[in-house]
Amino acid sequence: MTQPTSSVPAVPDAECAALTRTLRRRGTVVLSVFALVWAFAGASGLASPGLALAVETAAVPLAVAAVVLAYRKGAAPSPRTVNLPENWARSVGIVNVVELAAVFAAVGVCNAWGRPGFIPPAVALVVGLHFFPLARLYDQWQYQVTAGALSAVAVVGLALAAAGLPDGDVRAVVALAAAATLWASAYHVGVRG
Repeated sequence: MTQPTSSVPAVPDAECAALTRTLRRRGTVVLSVFALVWAFAGASGLASPGLALAVETAAVPLAVAAVVLAYRKGAAPSPRTVNLPENWARSVGIVNVVELAAVFAAVGVCNAWGRPGFIPPAVALVVGLHFFPLARLYDQWQYQVTAGALSAVAVVGLALAAAGLPDGDVRAVVALAAAATLWASAYHVGVRG
């Protein structure tokens, strides 16, 4: 999305800069919303109602702050513009449909197996893996870190569930770690681009 010239460094055009900012902001919103969902899911697994309420109470301003940072006036433009592959939007749609189908399949398999404690790590694994192609499609290479971190959280969760940790504890560990991972990514995208 840059216009290279023979001996002058590539300079982004206004349209590309606007698209980069839009995608950065949209990414921050989506990451923050899903982090909030994971935080509430994690809070539901905590044994202490007071601690659960504290997590939920902290989660909302964390999500709002990430979005405010992304949309703040005077925000510096992204240090680089995105370089999107051809048909990137269609490909993103396909990745998201496959992710959604895999989430439903994972939930169905875990329920059919009679192991609902495996649902949070299975879903975290699906979500983590879907960030690998998104990193390329959105030209946001930090999504590879998000993918790796969520996948690692999922593996730990699967191990904890297999070891017999109570379902609520597995849900709390996996979901709160997933929320933290998504918020870290949201803040990075919102602030650094």
